[in-house]
Amino acid sequence: MPQLNLDCEGPLTVNDNAFELCAQFIPRGDRFFALVSKYDDYLADVEKRPGYKAGDTLKLILPFLKAHGITNETIREFSKKTLKVLRGAIELLRFASRNWPTFIISTSYCPYLEALCEISGFPMENVFCTRIDLDRLHPSEKELRLLRDLAQEIADLPMIEIPEGASRLEDLPPESRETIRRLEEIFWKVIPGLETGRFLEETNPVGGREKARAVEESLARTGNTAEEVLYVGDSITDVEAFELVRKARGGSVSFNGNRYALRSAEFFALAPQAASIACLMAVFDRDGREGLLREAEKGLFQACKALPEDLSLWAEEFRFGKVGDDFEALVKESEAFRRRVRGEAIGALG
Repeated sequence: MPQLNLDCEGPLTVNDNAFELCAQFIPRGDRFFALVSKYDDYLADVEKRPGYKAGDTLKLILPFLKAHGITNETIREFSKKTLKVLRGAIELLRFASRNWPTFIISTSYCPYLEALCEISGFPMENVFCTRIDLDRLHPSEKELRLLRDLAQEIADLPMIEIPEGASRLEDLPPESRETIRRLEEIFWKVIPGLETGRFLEETNPVGGREKARAVEESLARTGNTAEEVLYVGDSITDVEAFELVRKARGGSVSFNGNRYALRSAEFFALAPQAASIACLMAVFDRDGREGLLREAEKGLFQACKALPEDLSLWAEEFRFGKVGDDFEALVKESEAFRRRVRGEAIGALG
């Protein structure tokens, strides 16, 4: 029996939990997180730094969350209060769990996934997520003040701009290069000398190759091959998982995805709700990748009408297709749809 592997933020929820934590608890934290996220994009996709992977933003921000009084309990309670699911996501999770081996593979912090599992009944043992413990370190007040000052300095830096096709630092505008040079000092010279620098050493976010590794671990549990996986994601953290599944001729679907996701997935889906993923999985279960190819030729998906009522009520028509030649037009359309569904600030993140 084939299996469904899902990213969380995007296909299931509209939040970006880490962004929202920063925006809530760090002064000008929205700007701070957006800039660190762009730095993450640069390191993972432009420089391709050895040992660094997409999604490591979630370890870079931990010292600053600690400096602003965030505890494990803060994250748990904040996640419960702010969790916002995509329409039909709970129904999707319940339906998928009854019919196929289903896994969530998320870069998000585990307390956020625990909140989703609590309201949906989805088994936490089928979730891969980023494990953290903010309470185990006890930095000095001097260090905490330094980190708070650095957070404001980062928020003041010019935003990093990454031109399409950039492959080295020199391809970026001068202001962006200066921003990156200062971030290099902060993250790889200043913070490693602090007590909270241990967060950078010991935290391993589930992004990039870790998502591909999670797919492989899920396959070890089910006995399937990657050809039998439908993987649904939306961002730069899903690239390696997309590539693993696509190479095996499984199903790789960018769901309201950004440029990074579209560049790596074979298929795209644009939908204002999550129930449409059940339609894709039903087709994949019956006919595998070939079924998806046939549906992609039609453009507008009708299979949702055959779903049980608790899903078909949510699954209005959506657009589905194969990522093709008119790539830039698709990126523009998908990223606009992404911003409409998730909001401008979150939709613009990598």
